Amino acid sequence: MKVVATDLDGTLLRGDGTVSPRTRAALARAEDAGATVVFVSGRPPRWIDVLAAEVGSHGLAICANGALVYDVRRREIVEEHGLPGDVALEVARAIRANVPGATFAIERRLTFGQEPSFRGTWPTPDGTVVASLEELLAEPVSKLVVTHPSLSAAEFVSRAAAVVGSLAAATYSGHAAVLEVSRAGVSKASALAALCGSLGVDAHDVVAFGDMPNDVPMLAWAGTSYAVRNAHPDAVAAASNRCPSNDEDGVAQVLEKIFA
Repeated sequence: MKVVATDLDGTLLRGDGTVSPRTRAALARAEDAGATVVFVSGRPPRWIDVLAAEVGSHGLAICANGALVYDVRRREIVEEHGLPGDVALEVARAIRANVPGATFAIERRLTFGQEPSFRGTWPTPDGTVVASLEELLAEPVSKLVVTHPSLSAAEFVSRAAAVVGSLAAATYSGHAAVLEVSRAGVSKASALAALCGSLGVDAHDVVAFGDMPNDVPMLAWAGTSYAVRNAHPDAVAAASNRCPSNDEDGVAQVLEKIFA
């Protein structure tokens, strides 16, 4: 294998958000064998910085479900595929009309912004821009984040995603009522394929790991793919293999066999 592509939360990272010593050693073994290890995450860049020691010699990570390629060590965006502001606003208005009560936030490169009424499932970062939807979407965004205060995750995601259609790419990466919207055609798979193309690596030389619906395109694209034991059924269906859970160091167990 020439490229190891892995999701983070629920896949590589343990439940407490850490990289276990066994996983760290397995990633280093893969790198020492000549493979390129790439983190491919729905996380924004600011949530990748804490993993700077783990990103490998190239220092790159794919963030925001494929919208950004981020140089973790230099703290720089090196590639961006943003959702145009006018398209994002059209999508947001359609969602709000179909699902009253939906609230919105945005990731724009290294900045987070939200409507005053938005309540995320994570702490509000320093420097958050609080503004109206129209102000937030006056420029392209890396990702539009939509949530709802009372609907279940399944109902909200289903209803909100239904109105996005071909305007953009909609997915989700957790168990909360949070939908993530990216530019049409942008996914973890599209960004990974482009990066592998620049390295001269074909899909059959890539092994990918994931656990959630936003990993499905990547798991389907890679020549070899694994859904961890705790994975969402959609990820299981897309992957060619299963492996132990994130808390059992499932990714490490596979890598130890590949790079024995």
